[in-house]
Formats: sequence, C-alpha cells, structure tokens
Amino acid sequence: MSACTPARTTDATRTERVHPPHSPPPAPRRRLRLAGADVSASIAVFLIALPLSLGIALATGAPLQAGLVAAAVGGLVAGRLGGSPLQVSGPAAGLTVVTADLIHRYGWRTTCAITVLAGAAQLGLGCLRVARSALAVSPAIVHGMLAGIGVTIAVAQLHIVLGGNPQSSVLANLGSLPAQLADLHPAAVTVSTLTLALLLLWPRLPGRAGRLLRPVPAPLVAVAGGTAAAALGGLTLPRVDLPSWSSHALPALPDGPVLGLIAAVLTITLVCSVQSLLGAVAVDKLVASRPAPGPRVPRSDLDRELLGQGAANIVSGALGGLPVAGVAVRSTANVRAGAVSRNSTMLHGVLVVVAALLMVPLLELIPLASLAALVMAVGIQMVSLHHIRTVTRHREAVVYAVTTLGVVLLGVLQGVALGIAVAVAVALNRLAHTRITHHEEEGVHHVRVRGQLTFLAVPRLSRVLHHVPQGARVVVELDGSFMDHAAFESLQDWQKTHTAQGGTVDLTGRRPGLRQDDPADDPTGTEAAAATDTAARRTPPGAEAAGPESAGTANTGTECRCRPWTPWRNHQCATAPEPAPQTAPAAEPPQRDRPTYSRQPDHPGQSDPPGQPSRLGQPDRTTHGYRLAHGVSAFQRNTAPLVRSELARLAREGQRPSQLFLTCADSRVVTSMITSSGPGDLFVVRNVGNLVPLPGAESGDDSVAAAIEYAVDVLKVRSVTVCGHSGCGAMQALLGSAPGDGTQTPSTPRTPLARWLRHGRPSLERMADTGRPWPRLAGRSPHDAVEQLCLTNVVQQLEHLRAHESVARALREGTLELHGMYFHVGEAQAYLLTGTDPGEEDRLFDPVGAADASG
Repeated sequence: MSACTPARTTDATRTERVHPPHSPPPAPRRRLRLAGADVSASIAVFLIALPLSLGIALATGAPLQAGLVAAAVGGLVAGRLGGSPLQVSGPAAGLTVVTADLIHRYGWRTTCAITVLAGAAQLGLGCLRVARSALAVSPAIVHGMLAGIGVTIAVAQLHIVLGGNPQSSVLANLGSLPAQLADLHPAAVTVSTLTLALLLLWPRLPGRAGRLLRPVPAPLVAVAGGTAAAALGGLTLPRVDLPSWSSHALPALPDGPVLGLIAAVLTITLVCSVQSLLGAVAVDKLVASRPAPGPRVPRSDLDRELLGQGAANIVSGALGGLPVAGVAVRSTANVRAGAVSRNSTMLHGVLVVVAALLMVPLLELIPLASLAALVMAVGIQMVSLHHIRTVTRHREAVVYAVTTLGVVLLGVLQGVALGIAVAVAVALNRLAHTRITHHEEEGVHHVRVRGQLTFLAVPRLSRVLHHVPQGARVVVELDGSFMDHAAFESLQDWQKTHTAQGGTVDLTGRRPGLRQDDPADDPTGTEAAAATDTAARRTPPGAEAAGPESAGTANTGTECRCRPWTPWRNHQCATAPEPAPQTAPAAEPPQRDRPTYSRQPDHPGQSDPPGQPSRLGQPDRTTHGYRLAHGVSAFQRNTAPLVRSELARLAREGQRPSQLFLTCADSRVVTSMITSSGPGDLFVVRNVGNLVPLPGAESGDDSVAAAIEYAVDVLKVRSVTVCGHSGCGAMQALLGSAPGDGTQTPSTPRTPLARWLRHGRPSLERMADTGRPWPRLAGRSPHDAVEQLCLTNVVQQLEHLRAHESVARALREGTLELHGMYFHVGEAQAYLLTGTDPGEEDRLFDPVGAADASG
C-alpha cells in the first residue's frame, strides 16, 4: 500500500470537526457525576433544613415561603460559588433578631432590598480580599453575639409555645410572660412539649433500635411527631400558611432614613460574613478530623466564600428570601453524613425547590407551635456552656457577658460595638499592667517580668535592673508573649552593660529568639507545639540534623533552630516512690526502676471494708493501668494531625537517619529531648548500661551487633554515639559485684541480668587499672565511684565498637565518626567526649552549652 493512500475511505456525508490550527482539540464535555455519599448527605441535610427554614421564617415574622427561598438559594448559589465545598448556607438562626427588627421597622419588601445591598457589600469585601481580617474579631465577641441572639430567640418563641404572640423586644417579652403563663393554651403546650421531647430524646435512643433510627434527623422527627399528634388529636391550632407563589412579595426600593438603612446593611453584612467565615473554618476542622481514607476535600477559600455568600444574598433578596449565611447545624450534618464535594449542598437546594413546589399541602399541616418549639431549642443551644468555659479560661468572660447583654437589651450592632470596646479596654489593661519582681536566691538574682513588656513598663524595668549589683549572675524571666521595640532596646542595653562589667545574664521565657535555658518556658508547653516544630524542622540537603554529632562537630555550620521538647512539662506522678541514693551498691538496678503499685481506695477517705481481702499489690487503674492509654489518646488528639504528613513522607521514602545513638534503657534518658531530634533523625539502640558486647564474646548478644551492622552497612549512618548517664543502675550493680566479694563463683547461678552485666566488666577493670588515667569532667571531678564508672564505661564501649567489623571498615574508609556522651540527669547537662581515637588517654568530657548550638 502506498504511503499516500488513505487508510480509510472518506465519507462525504460525515462532517468533520475543524478546530483552528495550532490549538488543542476541544476538551470532552464534563458529565455530572454524583457520588453516592453526596446523595445521601444531601437528603440528610434537606430533612434538617426544611423544618428549620420554616421555623426561622416564623421567628422573624417574614412570609414562611421566604425561608424556603433562602434555603434553596443558599444551597444552589452559595453551594456552587462559595469557597467552602461542604458548608451549607441558608437562613440562619443568628440572623433572626436582626431580620425581625428590620421587618418591624421598614417592612418586608424593604428588608429584601437591604438583603440585596448587604450581598453587594459582601461582594465588595470579597474583591478586596479582607476575609482573613474578619477572623480577627475576638471569639468572645462572636460567641457573646450568638448567645445574645439565642436568648432573644428563646424568649420570643416561648410565647408561641405557650399559645400567645411575641412582643417586639426582649424586655417586653419578659414583662408579658407572667400574663402569658396565666393564660395557657393546652393544645399549643401539648404539641410544643411533644416536639421538644422528641428533639431531645431521639438522639439518645438506646439499643439496636436506636442505632437504626438515629440517622433520621431529630428536627424532622420532632416536627413530624408534633404534626401527627395535632392531626390525630383534632387539635385546633394555627398552622403553616403558604400563600400562592403568584402573590409572593418581592423587594421594593428602600424607604426610610439613610443612616438607618446604612446601619441595617452594615449589620446584615457583618453578621452574615463573620458567621459564614467562622463556619467555613469549623467545617475545615470537621473534615480534617474524618478518617484518612476517602476523597480529598480542598480547604476553604475564605475570600471566595465571601463572594459566594454575597451572590447568594443578592439572589435571595431579589427573589423575596431571607438573608443567607453559613449554618453550623446543617454543615455539621453534611460533613458527618460523608459528603465529598459541593454537589451535596447543591442537591439539597434542589430538594428544597421540589418540596416548595410539590409539598405545599403537606407543609400546611405543621402547627406553628411545633416550629416555635424547634426554634426555641435552637436558640437555647446557641448559649454554649463550652464557649463560656473557653472564654473564662482565657480571661475574656467580661467581653462575652457585655456582648451578650448588649445584644439582648440594645440590639445586635450595639451589642457587638460594646463588646469590641470592652475587648480593646481589656487588651490595653493587660498591656499596661506588668508586674516586675526581683529576688536573690543562692547568689543568683532573678528578675521576673509577668505580663506584656511595653514602653509603659520600661521605667519600672529600668528601676529594678538598677538595683542588681555589678558583676552578679542574673536570670531575667520574661513571662509574657509581647515585647515592643522600646522595651527590647532597654533590656539589650542593660544586658550589654552588665556583661561588660563582669556579670552574666540569662534571658528565659516566651520571647522568640531569646535564649531559653529552661524548656518549661516554651511558648506553648504542649504536645502540639513540639510536634509542629518536629514536623516543620527538616534540614536542607547536606545539613546535619540536630543531635550529638552536630553539637560536637565544629564544621557543620548549620544553626539548630529546634525548640525544646516540652510535652512532659510539670509531669508529676502522685504515687512515684522515693528515689534511692545514687551511692548505694546493689546487685541489680535500684528498686525505683521496677514497676510500682499503689494501694488507693476507690473514693477519697474510703478504706478496705472489714473482712474483705486487701487490694495491696494491685495496680492502681487511675495512675498506672490507664496512663499509657491516656498518653496515646493525647498523641492521637493533639500531635498526630500535625506530624501525619511528615510520617507519611517517611513511610514512603523509608528511614534515612544520620546517626546511631546507643544509650541506656533508663526511663529518665529521653533521646528526643536531649538531642532535639524528631522522627527519622536517630537510629536508637537502648539496653541496660548502654553496653556494646564484644564480637564473639561468651553469652554475646547478637541484637546489639545486628543493630550496629544494620545502621552502618544498610542505613549508612555517619556517626555512632555512645551515651551514658548519671546514677546508672547497671554501673551500681557492677560496683556491687566487684571481684573479691565472693559473688562471682562458678557455682553461683547467674540471672539474665547478671549474665548481661558481664559485658560491662571490662569497664570495671579499666577503672581499676592504675596505669591508665581516668576520664574526667571539665570543670569538676566526678562525684563518686559510680559517676567515674559511668564515664569510664562510655570510653570502654567505644573501644568495643571498633572491634565490630562493619564499624572498623567504615572508620578505615573515613565514612564514620564515633562520639562519646554523658548526660547528668539531675543537672540536665550533656557532656561530649573530646579525643575518641585509639591511644588518646587524656579523655575529657566537655559540657555542651547554648553557644555550641550554632556550631
């Protein structure tokens, strides 16, 4: 076949798709794909949104159809254009009071026009990209605003629950409540009580039936139950009245004072925007807490969310609907129902449109008392005890209380303005009130600054520092989170002057960039902070990870920016035994290294009842049996979300540690704390006494040799560090079984511990050799024989390391370094061994200071 012959005949009747030259062919049409999880989630959200939309419309005094319009527009417009894929928008309870006040002042049609203008204002804010700035509002103000709105809603709807009509203000509703209680309507009270009972008890149904029925939304069950009871009982009650859509009221030109209309637009804009943005952030947290397997849901784009909410409010107001905002209850239900895309939100809007057109006869059976009971419950839930505890813990209860009372008594905008004013006053008070103290303890002068250090506190700080004697050692503790430029310069100038006069100054505290000798002064003191620093600290290619090698090698040139390891701060064991003296000889590790048991009654003041067997020797479940589970739970809750991406990377790439760290199994020696290391940095081997058995030794331990071979030959570590520590129980046991005490006879049965400690006897013999100088600590002599043996043992185990073939080969090739380290537990001081080559007898352990961190 000729190369010019076409492969197939040309069909003259077939039209060819022609696209411009040098342009890609048209992309195939995207088909709408609905995931099953989105369909089920949309149904769950629809069943919640339908009664709540009608109830909120009832509470505002707007036409009931306005609630359905807002729900449909929120699902379709905000769901499609918004930046939070899984947030559900619609008529929100937080807007009830504002909308009711606008309807009372200007009428419904003007309120719709105000909603349109508020949507346009939101569009402008979204274009200016100020969404993140809106989150700067104190949470105490937001929670106080919602609590005040909730109180207002609950008091107003209580009148409808009792069979009456609400008044125009909270004070008027409270004043008329006694008369309303005296004139109860039994039918309304019965339906409302049934609705509230179903709403509260439905999520708590027990047993297998409860597990099957609980997925049905409680608001739907409550309203359906109240409606069924009213219909079956033949009760005469006001019911939902949905007029014909042909007579539905649309917006009109605003009519009223200009300043009042501007204030109304700003109020709607503020409440809608803040509630929607906070809801988007909350939805992100809910999505992140879901199990890892599943489709990835992108994080919220807050500026786009603001644009979507603005468009939804313009459309809702133009169609005669209520103002639209992100709704917490429906958004939470959407996430927990397993939604994976914005299709669930949009489909819920479609279902609301279908219900509004086809279910009018069914909706008109719902009693208004049932809807009022539902909205009253929502209002009560807006006063959250969790929020009250949170603001109290952060010393913002005054801001919360003032905002709540301001919203209840004056209105939303006035209450928020009062809350902002009080929040600013509280912040200024905290900045202005700084406590500075000075005391001397064991020759060290402690200057403690409690509070924020600003220019207002500079005179007091200078006066206190002036009383510090020249040449003294000073510790300045900054217990605050802020220092301005004036205070910083004043403190730095004094520090330079005092140091030049022969004194020393240690700056500790929460100020980033200052020296922190005490890990308890970390800015957070939480597992989350330690995990964040660990996950974020990945050294660049060619740089060494923080640890003994980088601290002891002067040519790294890499500054370690790791923060202290602090999750164990203030960790105390109520049942911890008394520590044994370090100098006491023992045939095995001290008693404190054994598991301890406590005898504690089940309740304070309770003892074992007469005739019952004693519980002595049983582990206390509160402090021992469940401590590990509590620790793991804290890790999963606080740390795992922060390190999951880093550990996932290590799981994909495998471990590539730069160092083998061989240390004792003593529980007080925490390798990650001493070396400021994280996952993947160290290959750690721990055993009793940090011993390295000689190859081929009798009763040798292949596990240590295997770890050394794997680290050097497979992982290609660049350094091996042997770390001993003070008060080592193994060294005490070696001293207690020294030659000549009659304990090491051939007939003596050997325990596993005694057989293992044989590998430490060369260290004991080395210390007894008078021909060799002892290893020394720089600056002081060892406290006792135990400390001297601990130092000697580090040197001896380094020699044992050289006897291993893999280590000897790497040393010959120049690809491996050996380091010795000693950690004094009581002083929290690490010492590095200088001179680790064979034949160097002058072995000195130098302390590692803060200045060594920079190499």
